[in-house]
Amino acid sequence: MQRKLLFLLILCTTILVGCRDDQFPSIDQHQSFLASMNILEPSMTFYGESGELIAEWKFDKGYSGALIVNNHVLFYGHQLTEADIYELSSGKLVSTIKTGVGSTNAYYDLTYKRVFITNSVRNSVTSFDTQGNKLDECSLGEYPMSMTSNNGLLYVINYKDSKLSIVNIDTMDLHDEWTINESSNGILIVPEKNTVWIGGHGKGNKANRTVDILDLKSGELQHQLDVSIMPVGFSRSEDEIYIINHGSNELHATNLDGQALWNIEIGANPFTVANFNGNVVVAGFDDHKIYILNDQKLIKTIDTGSGPFQLLVREVS
Repeated sequence: MQRKLLFLLILCTTILVGCRDDQFPSIDQHQSFLASMNILEPSMTFYGESGELIAEWKFDKGYSGALIVNNHVLFYGHQLTEADIYELSSGKLVSTIKTGVGSTNAYYDLTYKRVFITNSVRNSVTSFDTQGNKLDECSLGEYPMSMTSNNGLLYVINYKDSKLSIVNIDTMDLHDEWTINESSNGILIVPEKNTVWIGGHGKGNKANRTVDILDLKSGELQHQLDVSIMPVGFSRSEDEIYIINHGSNELHATNLDGQALWNIEIGANPFTVANFNGNVVVAGFDDHKIYILNDQKLIKTIDTGSGPFQLLVREVS
């Protein structure tokens, strides 16, 4: 009887320790994947090059976004005070970053090997090294969110403001500010054309229907591209740019100069588009599906987690 009781105590202790061990199914370091960050019931689902499910990570925390950095993934949430870094090859939590409430986006600059997290409470962007150590912080406009970088400069859209902030990555000083439309969202730099593409929701009852193409050096408006309703996300291949319109459930493709090539109605309330394995991929937020297109045609539909808000890609050569 005593031996049986001892065995049960050891078993219960093992279960409790196992529950505290924050570990998910591992992802091979040599595995290319497409990952869907799902936020209605927080999870991340990983898919291989043929669209097969590799793994699913389900979370107790209310993560609202993620960032892939080589063999690691950083998870953050607007209502969370910390961001968590997991190692993909082990599925284990390896580091936690104190961010404070208000994280809106995370971005990685490959050249400088720095992670940037924007915060809507402090209205700032903070830089970290790849181990999660805080480096510096720069004050920005109201509700900074969309980010990209080019040639040592970080470009940040302030969603509830009418300006784009440009930050020197090395010094984290404010380099310049450009006037843009309020409620802008989504940014892409096309270095071959020296242009910056900016999308947006629109303000109030007036939905945005254009993408503004700005000069990369001066910020001056070069062209307004009529696309559809609420263009909020971009991705690109070598010679095409893809624009997702979540207000009209449409994907538009243009060349690098902004000339329209084709468009297709796809998904229910899509917020994100990506390129993976030679295909264009769209996630439907309301229908919880991933759509894979090739040569303007839908070739596969995948059921994913609830509320796919972000698509992330890792391609290993």
